[in-house]
Amino acid sequence: MQGLGAKLLYAICLCFAGINLFLISENNYLILALPWLLAAALMFFVSTDKLLIAVIFLTPFSFRASFENLGFSVNLPAEPLVVALMLWFIVKIFHAHIFDSKVIKHPVTIILILNLIWMLFTSITSELPLVSFKYFMSRFWYVVVFFFLTLLLLKKYSANRHLLFYFAIPMAIMVLYFTFLHSQWGFDRKAGIWLVRPFFNDHTNYSSTLALVLPFLMASIFNTKLHRTLRLSSVLLSLLFIMGIVLSFSRASWLSLGVAAGIFVVFWLRIPWKLVAGGIVILAIAAFSFQTQIRFALERNQYESSGNMAEHIRSMTNITTDVSNLERINRWRAAIRMYQDRPWVGWGPGTYQFVYAPFQVSEDFTLITTHFGDLGNAHSEYLGPLAESGLPGMLLFIALAIFTLSTGIKLYYKGSNREIRILALAITLGFITYFVHGLLNNFLDTDKASVPFWSMMAILVALEVYHQKKQLQKSDKSESAPESPTETTLPSRLKPDETNTK
Repeated sequence: MQGLGAKLLYAICLCFAGINLFLISENNYLILALPWLLAAALMFFVSTDKLLIAVIFLTPFSFRASFENLGFSVNLPAEPLVVALMLWFIVKIFHAHIFDSKVIKHPVTIILILNLIWMLFTSITSELPLVSFKYFMSRFWYVVVFFFLTLLLLKKYSANRHLLFYFAIPMAIMVLYFTFLHSQWGFDRKAGIWLVRPFFNDHTNYSSTLALVLPFLMASIFNTKLHRTLRLSSVLLSLLFIMGIVLSFSRASWLSLGVAAGIFVVFWLRIPWKLVAGGIVILAIAAFSFQTQIRFALERNQYESSGNMAEHIRSMTNITTDVSNLERINRWRAAIRMYQDRPWVGWGPGTYQFVYAPFQVSEDFTLITTHFGDLGNAHSEYLGPLAESGLPGMLLFIALAIFTLSTGIKLYYKGSNREIRILALAITLGFITYFVHGLLNNFLDTDKASVPFWSMMAILVALEVYHQKKQLQKSDKSESAPESPTETTLPSRLKPDETNTK
């Protein structure tokens, strides 16, 4: 029987090789995906956690593939696996009752669920229901997999310190690759905008993702629970991420990191938040009182985006001649007019780029304005939902940001051990970079931003729900061989009776 089995295996391999060669000769490469699909299918039954890690690792390498004859596009190779994991998780919930009620009761989870429900409702009332339902489903499967499913894996304490490395390491590889390509163009600013394609939409998506994860990497340098090799690797990864952000020439990312650095100083010096809030109020009053003088000063700024770093930074406040800034203002004003037309339910999730054209006015037109309104989104993580899901949509996203940051701040000040405080601070600063960047761009409709964003939110919730009030056991404190990203750091199977903190 063993000889027969071996012969059968050889025959299958020969048949596969023959079919493969024939299809490649016909310029059809889909058959090459079959072994990977079979391996992924096997991992569902053997080690779902490793499949999730594989998806996180593959995401920076994924690219957008369009199937125009079928009417959809997909990020390959990661997104089909995300959908499969979502379906697996939903089945497990109904059949194995693997989810924890403590997670459902957490404020971040409640706001997130309400956000999804409202997005679904506004998809029903949408101007373009098919577009909105596709947009909603994309958001839904990323939230389910990288927030809810990831939370199950984060019950193991050490997973919280290691999970983001599986995303950061391939991102560092992409930084090296893009830097090499950029060097071929003499590090020209304009070349940096498009050379990140097809892996990223543009340089802003690329740099905002780096900025989101950078605080975690920098904090990992000081995390004594990590293996020394991984801490040294964090130094290299941080330097690569900083290089990528600088060479991206993304002013929004530079600004977001500057704000995060300022907030870090507040944490470090333990400045009372009442004093910080008072300072913000005073600045707001001053800005309102001197708005005319400020507007004149901004209008006198003639610096435009350029390869000169100093001029590029100064161009942030140019609202007279800088085309990029002016087009953002055009998009924001169009979004506000869309909101005014449909203030409560909006035009439908994902519809902005298809319906905003009539809401532009000639006085806002720029050199890159299109009359067809087919060049992108609202360039705001806040005004986008306002236009697409009405005032409740924007308020729910703001509430999600507030509760996420408050969870991180609370863990930093009241964490039960030093590592929880370090992780909480790092992830909170990462979110600050994203929420500040969200004033100028929006990327949660992309896989590159969604994976770390929802995973980091899951880490904060896991730290508070599963690990905050528990002391680490001696076995976890005295691990003789701490895990690294090349080792298994998550449980091999998802079990309903899985233990909590170790």
